[in-house]
Amino acid sequence: MTAVTGGKRAGDRTKARFRPALALIAVGVTASIVAWGYLVVAAIDFGATARHDGKTSAWALLVVASLGAMLCLFLTFMLAIRLSHALGFSADHHAPRPKRDPAAPKGGKRAAR
Repeated sequence: MTAVTGGKRAGDRTKARFRPALALIAVGVTASIVAWGYLVVAAIDFGATARHDGKTSAWALLVVASLGAMLCLFLTFMLAIRLSHALGFSADHHAPRPKRDPAAPKGGKRAAR
């Protein structure tokens, strides 16, 4: 059996290299999701305290923790989208699409025969 390294579809293989920008985005995603989890637990705790004790400060802290959790989750999604773009998992919708050559026959190679 021979190695599959040749042929008309063999492309250049590039070595994977460390990219600090991607590592920084990945750390940001991790930190924001951990902060989101902490804020959700804190909001639940503040809500329980506010409901049982009726303290105004607990209600205010519940609102602040809830808003912080929403912002952290939004940041997590934004960073995850940026990471997926950088890794090539999703296409950039703002990039111009290549236009079809008007001289090329419609239908591809088979229709041109």
